[in-house]
Amino acid sequence: MKETQNRTLTLAKHLICAALAFGIAVPSAFAQTATQIPPAADQKNTAADPWWKHGVIYEIYPRSFQDTDGDGIGDIKGITSHLDYIKQLGIDAIWITPMYPSPQIDFGYDIADYEAIDPQYGTMADFEHMTAEAKGRNIRVIMDYVPNHTSDQSAWFKESRSSRDNPKRDWYIWRDPKGFTADGKPIPPNNWQSWFGHSAWEWDATTKQFYYHHFYVQQPDLNWRNPEVVKAMMDVLRFWMNKGVNGFRIDAVSRLFEDPNLHDDPIQPGLNAFGDPNIQHKYTDNLPEVHDMLREMRKVVDEYPGNPVLISEADEPNIFELAKMYGANNDEVQLPMDFQVADVNELNAPKFRQLLDEVEDNPAHGQPYFFFGNHDQDRIWDRYSIGVSDPAMKARIARMMAALLLTSRATPQMYYGDEIGMVTTTPTRIEDVRDPEGITGWPKQKGRDGERTPCSGMTRRTQASAPPSQPGFPSPPTTRPSTSPSSRPTTSPCSTGTSASSSSAAPTLPSTKAACRCSTQTKTSSPTCAKVPPANPPSS
Repeated sequence: MKETQNRTLTLAKHLICAALAFGIAVPSAFAQTATQIPPAADQKNTAADPWWKHGVIYEIYPRSFQDTDGDGIGDIKGITSHLDYIKQLGIDAIWITPMYPSPQIDFGYDIADYEAIDPQYGTMADFEHMTAEAKGRNIRVIMDYVPNHTSDQSAWFKESRSSRDNPKRDWYIWRDPKGFTADGKPIPPNNWQSWFGHSAWEWDATTKQFYYHHFYVQQPDLNWRNPEVVKAMMDVLRFWMNKGVNGFRIDAVSRLFEDPNLHDDPIQPGLNAFGDPNIQHKYTDNLPEVHDMLREMRKVVDEYPGNPVLISEADEPNIFELAKMYGANNDEVQLPMDFQVADVNELNAPKFRQLLDEVEDNPAHGQPYFFFGNHDQDRIWDRYSIGVSDPAMKARIARMMAALLLTSRATPQMYYGDEIGMVTTTPTRIEDVRDPEGITGWPKQKGRDGERTPCSGMTRRTQASAPPSQPGFPSPPTTRPSTSPSSRPTTSPCSTGTSASSSSAAPTLPSTKAACRCSTQTKTSSPTCAKVPPANPPSS
């Protein structure tokens, strides 16, 4: 009898979550059942049942989240000021994209100093205060860890490029030219291409060698075959763990190693958006040595209490490659980002079913990790409603995607503004593009500015006052599907109240009286489903 009751309650909770995500009215008796379930982060956190198996993770792009000093740039104090709102959404951890000192060529992913805070975002004291305030609300902080490359303005790289015999020369990938053209121009060592277009090799006229950069020219790759680099980067993890963070999202981790023999990558038919020949990144992506380093990273974070988590960004081509990220003994990454599910990009039920079944039965038996949007992808509502013009239908699609994300047992990741239906604001003129990817690839590739538009205090007023060197993105509209006035949530810090393109009377997305999350720890166990009351964040 008890087992039958548990199965019934499990089903009821799933239905409640789905109903709330779709904005369907739920009988008060059932809603009361949901409110009795505590938020996931408040549940027991043990080695056998860690918090990240049943938590909800919320990505914050700090540059656009909340500006508290009117300079047109979001800051750490802006995040701190809205922790109550984040808590009321039912969020268990915030992943914050890079806030380290950076020339901002790639908006923080070109790091000049791994153990400091960029002054445009605040101070280390601001960060420590934010972390303490988050901890007081049982919200964990996850940092963005960028191990593949540094900025060319890093002290490490400045030393490395100063001379061939500098002690840090071998901290990066330096190679001689293959030869020279008839007019004396150096020829790159091989045909490897940058992810953002053209050759991945940049000539250094001072030391007469090329350095390798998988991404922008200003992002030279670290040499992870050098033990000194490994030690320095493990110390970076310890530095931030000692500051109280609870884990890391590891950027571009599959690109840590390259073929030391410099074999050419295979050429494929056609040209890419940058006008280069299509290639298979066979010798610069997903080499076996990556897993050795993931195990080292895991050892470091496991030195600390509280079940810290590692999340990997690696666009694996299939479930078998994805499963390898967990480690042969579940000793690498706990939550590999599932890009196969994230990038379906069409309302295709059989395809979703296939992918969800695959990750549910993944060979490593690891915890799935789902997301549909982040700072590198068009907003969810746009990608899954291409060709749909009816606002009511777009709203229904938005709610359906929210239900899909929040009612599986996978750990879900949301992107700031998803909860109010922020949409992509793609530049229409090249002169408005800030992202170098868009500048290089225009018009076929328009960059990632559209999904990084301002939230809260980043209004047109502050944008107008932003210095020319800073990226002032236009304020975006939101989908804001219609709901009954009595069920509208209070204002989100991601509202775009002063934007000319948004209506002050329009209600917000998607679940009206509550935010809901469901997850199960195993395929057979009961889920946890927390109904969170409408948020009441401080005014911007």
